[in-house]
Amino acid sequence: MPQIAIVTGANRGIGLEVSRQLAQLGHHVIMTARDPRKGAAAMQQLVAEGLDVELRKLDVNSTEDCQALARHVAENHKGVDVLVNNAGILPESFSDTSGRYPANPLRVPPATVMEILNTNTLGPLRMIQAFAPLLRENARVVNVSSSMGQLSGDFGNGHLGYRMSKTALNAVTKMFANVLAPKNIKVNSVDPGWVRTDMGNENAPRSPAQGAASVVWAATLPPDGPSGGFFLDGERLEW
Repeated sequence: MPQIAIVTGANRGIGLEVSRQLAQLGHHVIMTARDPRKGAAAMQQLVAEGLDVELRKLDVNSTEDCQALARHVAENHKGVDVLVNNAGILPESFSDTSGRYPANPLRVPPATVMEILNTNTLGPLRMIQAFAPLLRENARVVNVSSSMGQLSGDFGNGHLGYRMSKTALNAVTKMFANVLAPKNIKVNSVDPGWVRTDMGNENAPRSPAQGAASVVWAATLPPDGPSGGFFLDGERLEW
């Protein structure tokens, strides 16, 4: 029986590449996407490569969606070995003129910050809570974070909502590393680096495959691997 892996936001970029790399390692990957049409196109890419994947619709902003996916997995797969919380948004922009998503922290509406937190922080929280009963002994949970959330780094002067969401996501990682430790489940945050995706833009130095490799490292840790940490390319980062 193959190990079961779930990847959120799997229709493009890092999520698609994480799905590909885990499937290449022999996992049955449940790819999730908010837009079923875009998800189906991504899934077909991997099916054409002979990889073992399926697609399920999932909006991580919806507790009902997360619970429905958990029911599907319980009925059809009985458990989960890898959970990659990759889905995220970065809507704030210095070029925005609408007033809704300005990167300037003096202008960004609190409602926008809440919208970002709902996806980037509460989305992984919903998924962990929904799947905790299904996570098998020695499972791996990976929260895709960012160096933009490092309190020890240079916070700069913009993207308040995104930075807050990733800092808070790292707190989720620390908390659940403790809560799930009795089942030997490892929970880690991973910074994939600055990646050439729709979010990262074409100027980024890393390919999606390179960013995904950092995530897959944490998703396939050996029994003596770390838990409750923050990593880039397998190297520990300061919080």
